[in-house]
Amino acid sequence: MLGGEASLHHRVAVPSCYCRRCYDANVTSIKPTVEIDPSSSVPLHEQVAAAIRRAIADGEVLSGERLPPARDLAAVLGVNANTVFRGLRTLRDEGIVEFRRGRGVTVSGIGPERGAVVAKARELVALARHCGYRPEELAEIIAQVS
Repeated sequence: MLGGEASLHHRVAVPSCYCRRCYDANVTSIKPTVEIDPSSSVPLHEQVAAAIRRAIADGEVLSGERLPPARDLAAVLGVNANTVFRGLRTLRDEGIVEFRRGRGVTVSGIGPERGAVVAKARELVALARHCGYRPEELAEIIAQVS
């Protein structure tokens, strides 16, 4: 995940010019607590989004902070950069991160309440998937109980 003890420079061979001081990203380390599992039924981009989402929820990346370049995240997570971009777009669509021209990807100022609701919704989706429900069926159930 983002943050932690293992710095990006120790996990992956990155030229020193990509250090925090040089490219001004606030987060320069990656420490996955959950490895990206290519054999999982969960798509890789969703696993990447979950890892970043978890880092934000755990306070490893704060509102307004810039994420490392997608290429660096991809190298550390062991996935293609396009997979990271797809995960970041998912987070952008959820309002968790913002893409800013010339500034990269920054964490938006979402409130903790929304983050908690999104986390619970993800748990519900995972449970429904495990039990064999399709997304449309889950949406139907949610509409019935609302």
